[in-house]
Amino acid sequence: MTPPDDVLFHPVRALGAMLRAGKVTSVQLTEVSLHRLETIGPRLGALATLMRESALAEAAARDAEGKAGRWRGPLHGIPYGAKDLLATKGVPTTWGAEPYRQQVFDYDATVIARLREAGAVLVAKLAMVELAGGMGYNNPDASCTGPGRSPWNAAYWSGGSSSGSGAATAAGLVAFAIGSETSGSILTPATFCGLSGLRPTYGLVSRHGAMALCWTLDKLGPMCRTADDCGLVLAAMAGQDPKDPTTVAGGFDYTPGPRARRPRIGVLRNATARNQPEVQAAFERSVAVLRTFADVADDVEFPDLPYGPAVGIIVDAEGAAAFRDLIESGGLRKLREKADRIGGYAAMMTLAADYVDAMRARVPMRKALDELLGRYDALVTPTRTAVAPPIGYDFDKPPQPPPSPAPDSPAPPATIPAGNLAGLPALCLPNGFGQHGLPTSLQFLGRAFSEATLIDLGDRCQNATGWHLKRPPMDKLAEAPGIAPAVRSAAFAEPGRPDLYRL
Repeated sequence: MTPPDDVLFHPVRALGAMLRAGKVTSVQLTEVSLHRLETIGPRLGALATLMRESALAEAAARDAEGKAGRWRGPLHGIPYGAKDLLATKGVPTTWGAEPYRQQVFDYDATVIARLREAGAVLVAKLAMVELAGGMGYNNPDASCTGPGRSPWNAAYWSGGSSSGSGAATAAGLVAFAIGSETSGSILTPATFCGLSGLRPTYGLVSRHGAMALCWTLDKLGPMCRTADDCGLVLAAMAGQDPKDPTTVAGGFDYTPGPRARRPRIGVLRNATARNQPEVQAAFERSVAVLRTFADVADDVEFPDLPYGPAVGIIVDAEGAAAFRDLIESGGLRKLREKADRIGGYAAMMTLAADYVDAMRARVPMRKALDELLGRYDALVTPTRTAVAPPIGYDFDKPPQPPPSPAPDSPAPPATIPAGNLAGLPALCLPNGFGQHGLPTSLQFLGRAFSEATLIDLGDRCQNATGWHLKRPPMDKLAEAPGIAPAVRSAAFAEPGRPDLYRL
């Protein structure tokens, strides 16, 4: 029986059950994914390279293994997409940027290899903000494939820098996707697209074969329909890798089950400060749900430290080093977004003393956050203070800016830069809708290597609410403004420069 065109809206665990019961084959799921990527992906600016031939071959192999009773695990036969900063042998890896449009590596990133070993089927490389945003982009139109669009309202951004990973998963083009985060690039598109996004602890997942932006901040993680799916995918990705010396011993053993005690959750003071009203209302509803199964402490003070400025300095310094050849050669002028064409030059002027001070500041920041998180299973806040911004507007010049807050009004806790500086895990979940029909989101921040606890909390929330079951209005995608870029096929790959980064 041919599966319905919307089959990939089912969670990974449900798709796996269908495969094992013989209700669907991996080839059928893959054909659905490829068709949707071809027809819908370009409208969302989500597709970088379609991998039809290799994907169908992998799917057929997984079906043959299944018939022989050799199931590789819960991801066996499931089609997925990878952010286009992960090296994939013989396939373009463009880093979202025109100067690297023909770049082809002769090896696979560790994450790609491990997911293949787990039985997942890679169907596409997914669009991303050029150079993962390292040159300081100021507009959604910052990718060689055009702006990423939210499937909930295509006039609005899907978020950066994992823009394609967010849009493709939310639109049911793939069952899950891999994104990367330096300071918000998993959590933001997961929020804007209504997904569950997991930023793992620094060092839990190998970055070998991933584009470097910031060696001390970059992380790879899953973007999925459910928290449970995030756990399944992370378990396949995680583990020490001799090709990445920053990885830690051990992996991630995901075995969901009942917990012996009620979790302890801290609601941060000023969590809803300067939030859009709909974001605040959704958060308050979520906290009410948390109280039904957890001990919730209100008004928890978050350490007041300069997380944002420290992240900015580190991104500038390490990003300039990572792309020094591009900057010094004048290659920035080939980038799409106007701010990116000059941002690298300013980053090159970052003072060594400022960088050292920012790196030293991370030590007390980690200590303060670890002491706080030692008292709770997780801290909770809205992931973003507002829903996605519109396509076509500069971030620093929104079309209708909110009233300026009073000079002494509180600011929301800077959990995204703080968590990234300290290398801590975070999980975000959809928890409602705001202006223009766009999703809102809830974020759990946890202690290092507490991914299992965060996923358990997320799973309980999703079982109690069902926001993750909502689907975007796909019938309205035909109304998306702009012209869709052409589909790019891996069959036309040409050798490029594979030697720029191999961490």
